[in-house]
Amino acid sequence: MQIHVNWSQEVSYRFPELAVCIGTITDIHNEKENERIEQLREAVYQEVKTKHNIETLKDNPTVRAFRDFYWKLGIDPTKTRPSGEALLRRVLHGDELPRISAVVDAYNLASTKTILPISGFDVDLLNQPFHVRFAKNGETFTGIGMDKPITLTEQMLVLADQKQVLCIYPYRDTDLTKITMQTRNAMIIVYGVPGIDEQVLKEAAETTLDYIRLVSQGKTGTTKVFSASAQ
Repeated sequence: MQIHVNWSQEVSYRFPELAVCIGTITDIHNEKENERIEQLREAVYQEVKTKHNIETLKDNPTVRAFRDFYWKLGIDPTKTRPSGEALLRRVLHGDELPRISAVVDAYNLASTKTILPISGFDVDLLNQPFHVRFAKNGETFTGIGMDKPITLTEQMLVLADQKQVLCIYPYRDTDLTKITMQTRNAMIIVYGVPGIDEQVLKEAAETTLDYIRLVSQGKTGTTKVFSASAQ
């Protein structure tokens, strides 16, 4: 599957170090729950609890990089946390992650492990090419879990396809293209910020696809990094 990502001139100029890594997996069989996702959940919980301390998490280099980037976008990261950090904090506090479905839970676990924001989309609902750009004033967006759409402003960085905004970069995905029990072909996107090496993004994408294949079978495609500097 050919994937195309365009970066707006403004984004490339302001943040030349930005990059995303995209991977696909086809012929998945999503379930509400199975033994494999339960085992994976327990393993990741144990791993991150051993590796991280809630008191010092703010000093982790990955957490620091995303927080610094949020401030540049005018977002307070102590109020709107980067999604990878938010998931990890939840586990470190002793709470469970939301149980949505095996596939969604798998990529949330990958995000928890890597502390990187990761989106999952139903490939068959997407309209390429993708664009990383600033939102247009008045553009609307309905995120997962939202009761009604919100109005975006031109300060908000987004990932969009030809028809809609897919993600407010990099912390909330649209409800319209989310992975459901009917999804058979999925795409995952790992979001980078300045200070995060592209190889780290690629490894996180591969981990995510491995997790999804473990819990839902399927066949993984290649992963590819798209960077603003290569635009």
